[in-house]
Amino acid sequence: MKAEAPILLLVEEDELLADITAFRLELLGYTALCMRSAKDALQRLAQDPLPSILIVDTTLPDINGLELIEKLNAEERTHNIPIIALSVEADLDWVQRAHRAGAKDCLILPCDPAVLEQKVEKMVAKVVAAEKEETKGTKSKKAANN
Repeated sequence: MKAEAPILLLVEEDELLADITAFRLELLGYTALCMRSAKDALQRLAQDPLPSILIVDTTLPDINGLELIEKLNAEERTHNIPIIALSVEADLDWVQRAHRAGAKDCLILPCDPAVLEQKVEKMVAKVVAAEKEETKGTKSKKAANN
């Protein structure tokens, strides 16, 4: 049985950029869902299954993307989902703010698609490894209890 493709949630206001990014990620075998606003993203995140990772542009129509990242990191349901922050700001201060908000990685737009792909693949690999470790730990606990 083939494993399901990891779900990536892309929160990007720019429709063309979102479509191009989603297309590239889908070519790599991921399921890419695009949301145009923080409100849409929050509604999707209230549903199952949760995405493996989030890619959040910091320029959104309803709230600042860094505020969205902070909110997601503060919520029990979403605080373990790794986030890549996107921005046109290219300074160290922005990168530091993104990491303080809870982003695990950052990309400056426009970015090289290969760099985005590498960052996504690395992050998804970490998520998959953590899920396997968690599953192994759960099986060990069950065996010990029997």
